[in-house]
Parts: sequence; C-alpha cells; structure tokens
Amino acid sequence: MRAQTIAIGEAAGRLLCCPIFRPGGKKLLAKGHLIRPEDVELMANEGLQHVWVTVLDEDEVSEDDAVLPVALAMACGSLEVRPAAGGRANLLTTQDCCVLVDDELLKEVNCAASVVIATAPNFSYVPAGGRVATVKSAPFAVLREQLDALLSVLEKRGPILQARPIADPAVGVLYTDPLSSERGRQLFESVMRQRLGRFGLAPRFALTAVEEEEQVTKGLLHLLRAQPTAILVASTTAPAGPDDTVGRAMARVGCRIERFLAPVEPGNLLLLGYAGDVPVVSAPGCYRSAKTNIVDLILPPLLARYPVSGWEIACLGHGGLLS
Repeated sequence: MRAQTIAIGEAAGRLLCCPIFRPGGKKLLAKGHLIRPEDVELMANEGLQHVWVTVLDEDEVSEDDAVLPVALAMACGSLEVRPAAGGRANLLTTQDCCVLVDDELLKEVNCAASVVIATAPNFSYVPAGGRVATVKSAPFAVLREQLDALLSVLEKRGPILQARPIADPAVGVLYTDPLSSERGRQLFESVMRQRLGRFGLAPRFALTAVEEEEQVTKGLLHLLRAQPTAILVASTTAPAGPDDTVGRAMARVGCRIERFLAPVEPGNLLLLGYAGDVPVVSAPGCYRSAKTNIVDLILPPLLARYPVSGWEIACLGHGGLLS
C-alpha cells in the first residue's frame, strides 16, 4: 500500500488518504472514501487541484471489500449486514433476539487478523433493529492472504455469533410462600412484571401455591400442561438446594437438575432444571427488586429456547458481581 499525491482529474476510483474539509471546518469527504466522478467535481468546485490518495498493491483488499465477507461469515440467525463508513460493517437484528457468542473463537480471530470484531455480550437480549456486532478493518486495506486465512477459520469453526430469535415466548410463573398461597404474588408480582417487561413480555400463565411439596408439584404440573417456554418459581424462602421443597417438587415433575448455585451476585441461589425441554428456574430473592440479577442474565437464552448448561452458568463468574 502506497500513498501519493495526484491531480484531482486522476482521482476517480482511488481511496482518500486523509479527510478533506471545507474552509469552515465541515467535512467534505472522509478518510478511506472511494472517490467517485461526482466527488472529483465536488473537489474542483472547492478549489482543490491535488489530492492525497492510497494505491493498493495487487496482494491487498480494500477495507470495505475486506469487512463485508467477514461480516457475512462470522454470524448466523436473524441478522442483516449493513456497510458503514471507514472500513466497517454492522450486524443488526431483524427481530427480537438473544445473542450467543463463541468467546474463544472471537479472541482467536481478534488476535490473528487485520480485521477485528466487537460483539454484544453473550446471552444479551437485543430488540429488532439493534446492533449486535461491528467488523472493522485496518485502515485502507488488508493483505488478501490474511483475509483468506480468516475466512477459512470461520468456515471450519463455524460462526462466532448467533442471533437466536425470540419468537412468541410464553412465560409461566409460580408464586410460593410457606404460609399463604397469595402472599408470594402480592410481594413479587409487580417486580416480575417489570423484569419481564424488559423483554417486551408479561407472564402468560401465573399460579400460586403454599410452599409444600405436594402443592408446588401440582402448580408445576398445571403450568407444564400449558407448554410454556419457561417457568419461573418465585419463592419467598431461600432453598437449601435441590433437596428443599421446590427442588423436590421439580424432581417429582420430571425435572433434570442442571445447576444449583451460580457465581453471580445477586442470584447465587439459582436452581435450574429441565422438564423435558422446558426450563424451570427457582431464584429466591431475585423478585424482591428490579435490579439486575441472575434471572436477567439467563432469561434471554431461555426465551430463545436455547438450553443453558450448568457449565455456561459456571462461566458467568467473570463479571458476575452485578452489585
């Protein structure tokens, strides 16, 4: 890649080496802009006679031509790619989504190439039209060999990012309390609606139960018959683990316990199980406040029908200190 000064009459099809400003300070053309015939006329009208441009070598690819194939190869799901100025391409959701990110592959790509990728956090909720990633090239150009190597890695290893759609999710809620079946609803319903409202939702099904094994079991069975996307158990008591009242009831309805305890504060007493493919989440204390907690972290992938594993919950410790 070489930089040289040429007459503006020869500038069409070349890349600008630096931005051009009008006398008042307003930008006329940006650095890296591909000069078009109409730009030549524009510069001539501003009194310019020469311009500083970049000349690419045969083994180089322009920044704009480099980022587009990477953007298309690095992600899948409900996405569209939009080119942006300065050797960038943005990835935007086409519907409400949960973002899933292969963190190790992202690190590998960002260490090795002349193209870097920034993404939204893993498990984050992004509404339709939101940006989930930006691909940025080194200024002006990258070596074709480096670009081909990066695209080869993405082809072999799969996408870095998946925008998994959240389509018509139905959340069931079971409020429980040791003394009164209605007390849990009275304490937590307002906060529950605030929490689900962050994802554009309201509880589709809601039941109450005295926190006794038989009653909690019946409540879970009723909710499971409605085939919800996920069930949230809002208990007024803190569990001792899978062997407490809620945990035993989950086992009785066929739940496979995936994880007890999360390295997240608030929300470390999380209990996650799966009744078939329906996640059941007990997170005592997480519904007393609308502040961000473990439920907010794992609800987007669950709403997108992604089976969150115990290992993935264990990985939330880095950054898990929420307050």
